Amino acid sequence: MKKHLIAAVFATLIASPAFAATETYNIDPSHTFPRFSYDHMGMSKQILRFNKTSGTVQLDKEAKTAAVDITVDMKSIDTGFELFDEHIQGEDFLDTGKFPTATFKSTNVVFEGDKPVSIDGDLTIKGITKPVTLTITSFVNMPHPMLNKDAIGANATAVIKRTEFNAGKFAPGVGDEVTLDIALEAVKQ
Repeated sequence: MKKHLIAAVFATLIASPAFAATETYNIDPSHTFPRFSYDHMGMSKQILRFNKTSGTVQLDKEAKTAAVDITVDMKSIDTGFELFDEHIQGEDFLDTGKFPTATFKSTNVVFEGDKPVSIDGDLTIKGITKPVTLTITSFVNMPHPMLNKDAIGANATAVIKRTEFNAGKFAPGVGDEVTLDIALEAVKQ
C-alpha cells in the first residue's frame, strides 16, 4: 500500500503542469519611442518624440503579472528642428544638463483575461516623481516575425501636466496638459 501511495504522489507531481516563471523582455530601442503632444498656443498640436529608450518588461503569462522598468534618454528629444531640440532641453523645460534621463517604474499592472489593460507606476521627470496610469490601447505577445523569439508589442497612453514636473514655462499659452503616447516592442532575453 505504501508503494502505491508513493507511486501515486510521484505520478501526480510528474503530471502536474510546470509552474510558470517570469520572463524578461528587453526593450527594442529601434522600435520603442515615447512621444508626447501638447497644444501650441491654440494653433496646432505639436508631436515630439524621444529616440533613445532602454529597459525591461517582466511578464508571467500564467500568473498574469507584469512589471515595467523604462529609462528615457531626455537628450534624445526629437522635435524635427535642432534649435528647438536645444530649447526644449533647457532649464525651463527638460533641463537635460541636470536631469539627463526620465524613468517609469510600474507599481501594478491590471489584466483583463490574458492581456494587460493598464499600468500604474511612478514617472520621474526632472527629479520629480508622480504616480501615472498608462492605458494600454494594444498588446500582443507572440513570436517576433523576423527574430523568431518571443516578443511583446504594445501601445499605451496617459495625460500628465508639465507644470507638475517643473517644466511649465509659457503655460497655459503653451498647453499644460501633455499626452504621452508610447509605442513599445520588447524581445525575450
